[in-house]
Amino acid sequence: MFLEVSQAEYLDNYRIKLTFNNGDIKIVDLQNEFDGRVYEPLHRLDYFKKFKLKYNTIEWANGADYAPEYLYAIGV
Repeated sequence: MFLEVSQAEYLDNYRIKLTFNNGDIKIVDLQNEFDGRVYEPLHRLDYFKKFKLKYNTIEWANGADYAPEYLYAIGV
């Protein structure tokens, strides 16, 4: 089974509650996960909050996203 994000809910600061297609729910804190130029706009909290579910993960308007497997691995 391929891991997919099926639901995403903004919590606070840089934390997002994610539900995966295997039924697991994890909270990811992405505050220290902005490596690379495409992630620079995410430092602004107002921009960070505007993610969407696209395909099988979360994505922002500029195309920044994270692999669902990565989100699952860093989630608690």
